[in-house]
Amino acid sequence: MRIIIVGAGEVGFHIARRLAVENKEVIVIDKNPAALKKVSESTDVQTFEGSGCSPRVLQEAGVAGGDILLAVTDSDEINIMACVYAGKLADDITLLARVRGEDYTQYKHLITEGEPGIHRIINPDQEVVDSVLRLMSVPGAVEINEFAAGKIRLIGVRLPVGSPVVGRQLFDLRDVIGELGVVIAALVRNDELIIPTGEDVINGSDTVYFACDIRDQDEILKRFGIRPAPIKTVFIVGGGNIGYKLAKSLDNKFYHTRLLDANPERCGFLAEQLNRPIVLQGDARDQDLLREENVGELDLVISVTGDEETNILACLLAKNLGARETITRINNFAYMPLIEPIGIDHLVCPRLSAINSILHFIRRGKVMSTASIKGEDAEALEAIAQDHSSVVGKPLKDIKFPKGALILCFQRGDEVVIPRGDTVIEPNDRLVIISTRQNITKVEKALDVKVEFF
Repeated sequence: MRIIIVGAGEVGFHIARRLAVENKEVIVIDKNPAALKKVSESTDVQTFEGSGCSPRVLQEAGVAGGDILLAVTDSDEINIMACVYAGKLADDITLLARVRGEDYTQYKHLITEGEPGIHRIINPDQEVVDSVLRLMSVPGAVEINEFAAGKIRLIGVRLPVGSPVVGRQLFDLRDVIGELGVVIAALVRNDELIIPTGEDVINGSDTVYFACDIRDQDEILKRFGIRPAPIKTVFIVGGGNIGYKLAKSLDNKFYHTRLLDANPERCGFLAEQLNRPIVLQGDARDQDLLREENVGELDLVISVTGDEETNILACLLAKNLGARETITRINNFAYMPLIEPIGIDHLVCPRLSAINSILHFIRRGKVMSTASIKGEDAEALEAIAQDHSSVVGKPLKDIKFPKGALILCFQRGDEVVIPRGDTVIEPNDRLVIISTRQNITKVEKALDVKVEFF
């Protein structure tokens, strides 16, 4: 597979680095020589200096022989034009563009329909809003990903003191869970991600990732000893694209929402567009303002300004005042490992959301969606089982799947199936699989062709 990436920023750099490990042919185009130098020094990929929306540059970089073009610069216009020219220069190339501006996303049919149509518009702002809404649906969860059109969830939780599953081998989990359909997908212990076997024991300090039918989610949480109080009071810091979209999503009777922004003109726009949320003008780093707004009594504070330092500080101040949960927006990947240790509950990252949206187009086999687990340590994939795949037509216990990978569950028709050892996967089953990053290539092969692993 030959993949051309236009843009050597954070998104382009991390996709290139990830794909280079998987032995794919990657070419990165950017007009910034310093950005290209960083890519070439850190990854085994080709680089090409020039504008990604120049037909000449695209042609000289070999777009005609490419399978996928990813346009992921910070400019919507460059991304769109790069895809348009690449579609003219190459036959049967898949075109993906990162586009954030409302002026384009509201009229995306104009650039996705016709010839050459962009196959997928990736809007990281909307992906972040969806991530926040999922986290709000399970208070206390550290991470939530959805598959099979929302019917299957992969949820990460920290277990409370005295949880009945602590100290149990996974083999014995049904003594606590009963016949509810659930499978433990991963354990995070001492910052290390483990894809467990039935002999592994759950420790009290573990973060536990489990997959289940969304209809069983609440009962499973109860049997884990988790009884989260619902979120009703929300304080959003930042009225930009993400903050506005989020406030719009919460503009209903269930939530009492306040939205804070530093720009008076933006506050005027927000007040006109929103019905129930209260719009405030001020600096989120002003502790007196936060006290006046009784932030310490709120269920959730979400800071999604364009400035990472403001987001982090606002959440730390809110947490110090007593806010129950906090979510911060982070763009710099280097900051991610620091968020939990300093006391912020959750992070959302538009760039990581964009990467997740892109990856399933790159995977071999009929992969429908992907999600990074614990940053980039592991990946969950949703894939359609094909009749020529290694995973089809034999009991699960006889499938020699690569170590560090696990078939969690699947959807067959309208039914969500938590498999046992004698379960046989059939063609067109919608599988949810988790794998460590090192084994992704082997999982792709198993989904795509008949192979055996020893």
